[in-house]
Amino acid sequence: MPDVTIHALGEILENLNPELYRVSLPNGKKIFGHLSKPLTEAQAVFAIADRVVLELTPYDFDQARILGAAAE
Repeated sequence: MPDVTIHALGEILENLNPELYRVSLPNGKKIFGHLSKPLTEAQAVFAIADRVVLELTPYDFDQARILGAAAE
């Protein structure tokens, strides 16, 4: 059985390098978010306060994969 992932919305707080961001979850927790492979290949850039869709695993809630911009 494949591992179940958790999707959440987050807000970009800080750009740490071209592929790594500090993101705030709705509950106030601050985590690291890294770009997914398609976003890395597309050289996507997010600004501070952008809302993004995150994918977390149930094993590590301190980091997440950024899947893209959240629909407004």
